[in-house]
Amino acid sequence: MNNRLYLFIIVVMISLLVGCSEGDESQASSSSKIGLLMEATIDDQGWNSKGYQGLLNIHSKLGIDVVFKENIDTEAKVERAVEEFAEEGVSLIFGHGNFYAIPFTRLGQQYDNLHFVSFNGSVEGENVTSLHFDSYAMGFFAGIIAAKMSETQQVGVIAAFPWQSEVEGFYEGASLDHNTTVQIHYVEDWIDDEKALAIFREMVSDGVDVFYPAGDGFHVRLVEETKNEGLYAIGYISDQIDLGEATVLTSTIQKVDLLYELVAEQYRNGELTGGNYMYNFEDGVISLGPFGSNVPEEVQVQMMEAVDHFIETGELPTSSIF
Repeated sequence: MNNRLYLFIIVVMISLLVGCSEGDESQASSSSKIGLLMEATIDDQGWNSKGYQGLLNIHSKLGIDVVFKENIDTEAKVERAVEEFAEEGVSLIFGHGNFYAIPFTRLGQQYDNLHFVSFNGSVEGENVTSLHFDSYAMGFFAGIIAAKMSETQQVGVIAAFPWQSEVEGFYEGASLDHNTTVQIHYVEDWIDDEKALAIFREMVSDGVDVFYPAGDGFHVRLVEETKNEGLYAIGYISDQIDLGEATVLTSTIQKVDLLYELVAEQYRNGELTGGNYMYNFEDGVISLGPFGSNVPEEVQVQMMEAVDHFIETGELPTSSIF
């Protein structure tokens, strides 16, 4: 009898030790690192800065170790960076842009123990995810307020590339006012501020007095130039009211940092799946920023009512709201 009791105690102790070992393994898995790759640097005051802020938020709010690499702008660099991340214990990798969609889709097959996340591209694979900001609506609302606040009835968007859906949105929103003319120009680059500035000066000479600089590498400089000219601008990607309350009418904000947190939490909880996912105002990751001091209060109210209606119903205005 005593021998049986002794054996029972030994079995229980072994079971407890095994349980503790499994618990430690689980904790080690949850403490793996998260990595970020960027085509440019973290100090652009726009897209890359917000991505870096999202990484910092993950570290501070979720307690996960993070690492990042800048200027990873070729597929060869991506391959080397992913290999180095894997060696460092990174298990979730963000590629901050659509450039990473193709290499991540390929590398996802090679590194089946890693999960890859990029933006605004098309991906395939169970461990490869693409996050898409549906930017049409934010451009639409930017166009509406641009047309309302223009004194010359000439507004314009200076974008990086034609595929940006916010460009079409801006045109459609501004065109609700049938007396407004919309100019659209492309820099064909995210960061060529000299070319963007040359386009800006041509548009000023054409009488454009409200600008939407939809390029995260040149938007700050264009807002500053707009301020120097005494004209209006609409901020892009982040809240840019601090560049001039009398200049910036509002900003179309993409909360990249918040989306990073949401995705990191999904991954930590085992809920992140592969595929292409769209996000909009109703998801809380796109919004309009504070209004400038020259925007009348009634215009602010009407704009926010239109945004709230869109969030509730998915319906954009079909005629001028003013």
